[in-house]
Amino acid sequence: MFVLVTALVILLQPQLLLGAHDQVEFGRIRQLAARNNVSCVLVFGDSSVDPGNNNVLHTTMKGNFPPYGKNFFGGRPTGRFSDGRLATDFIAEAIGYTKIVPAFLDPNLKESDMVHGVSFASAASGYDDYTANISNVLPLSEQLKYFLHFKLKLRRFLGDKRAEDTIRNAIFVISMGTNDFLQDYYLDPTRPHQFTLDAYQNYLVSRMAHYIQEMHRVGGQRLVVVGVPPLGCMPLVKALMDQTKCVDSYNKLAASFNSKISHKLASLKSTFRMKLAFVDAYGIVVNAMNNPQKYGIEETSKGCCGTGTIEYGDSCKGLETCKDPTKYVFWDAVHPTQKMYKIIADEAVESVNANLFV
Repeated sequence: MFVLVTALVILLQPQLLLGAHDQVEFGRIRQLAARNNVSCVLVFGDSSVDPGNNNVLHTTMKGNFPPYGKNFFGGRPTGRFSDGRLATDFIAEAIGYTKIVPAFLDPNLKESDMVHGVSFASAASGYDDYTANISNVLPLSEQLKYFLHFKLKLRRFLGDKRAEDTIRNAIFVISMGTNDFLQDYYLDPTRPHQFTLDAYQNYLVSRMAHYIQEMHRVGGQRLVVVGVPPLGCMPLVKALMDQTKCVDSYNKLAASFNSKISHKLASLKSTFRMKLAFVDAYGIVVNAMNNPQKYGIEETSKGCCGTGTIEYGDSCKGLETCKDPTKYVFWDAVHPTQKMYKIIADEAVESVNANLFV
């Protein structure tokens, strides 16, 4: 009943920012979510899904200053590494609860907000705990510990049964992997001395599988894993490699890693009583870059912040931006625009419908 009432409340809110097609689509998705008793969205990962947890950490990996948040509600920076919302924010809105997924470490987070879902993600994190340690951010193991704190708070607020029902009917999302390669394997000497590139991919997939098992053990039943994007198409990677086109070797790595993730998920699906979905971020971004006119995009090669070639995080702080980020794939030299995150979210929701609501 809680889920149905919440969905109806959201449905009755004015959808001023949505087009007619979006409203119809959201209505269909919300009906599916309500029919399947979806309670909330619980998010783990890196900067692709961190809404501001890093704001309270002693790390330089932050985005809680302008021009980040330029197109967020009120034009305010929140810690999201984008001009506005993230894909998980749009997924939560599509399911029918809230327009944003808040950061669990936000000191202003209310218990009443938690029931709709939270994000434990930490920018610069990865499947490899060592990746997070390089930047002094939250490794996935710590994100899971915070999830257990969340579970305790939920029990105090909702009672044991409703809290357990909320966890069991939640959609868990994991989005990470990029930093394991770009900030760890390719920059730090430790892992290359221990693993070949192929062996490191296998190691990351084994860590992912371990954490999925942990999520299952603590009550997770539905899980979405987002693959890594085309790493070689990031403006920063192209600039560092002195390339004008996407760096083929980096894209082949991303495609290989995504393939390994997808195969492991198929194996886990048959082993555990868990519904699993994979979101092909690589294919979605490449499709938008190859067919920009389909999405009203004009700039696919550089970011909106500064020169668009090397700036991200601190180096983007206070810089001038492009006039219209909706025409860009990338917000800074690494991260997508809100427009691109919405495109990814739309595809993710379709994957959820096909794999979790069956």
